[in-house]
Amino acid sequence: MPEEVTATLRVRMSQQDAHYGGSLVDGARLLRLFGDLVTEITIRSDGDEGLLTAYRQVEFLAPVHAGDYIEATARLVGRSRLRRTVEFTAHKTIAARYELGPTRAEASGEPALVCRAVGTAVVPPAAARRNTTPTP
Repeated sequence: MPEEVTATLRVRMSQQDAHYGGSLVDGARLLRLFGDLVTEITIRSDGDEGLLTAYRQVEFLAPVHAGDYIEATARLVGRSRLRRTVEFTAHKTIAARYELGPTRAEASGEPALVCRAVGTAVVPPAAARRNTTPTP
């Protein structure tokens, strides 16, 4: 691959994102971030939004709550003619600390890995013809 293709989003999880008791955010919210990132990756690599077709692996490693800040990153790690393989990570960079007060939060010294995944996207043949350098 001639150049590394990456994309990053940083968002605050809101009360609207909370799905379970204790303001716990469901994992699907993180996967939606990954979906937005893979769209940016395929636009950058192929000039087309592409389509996320599958996750080979998804691991939820730590809880995410309303008020937490999440930084999600995607990196293109492989390509064939129509398929793009992308690695995703999501880190908690700021943790809500509402148990200490209604507006308390703490910036993490070392961001905590909360989710990682590997996904596959496909691009249409017309887009694939624009960029045909395969990788293993």
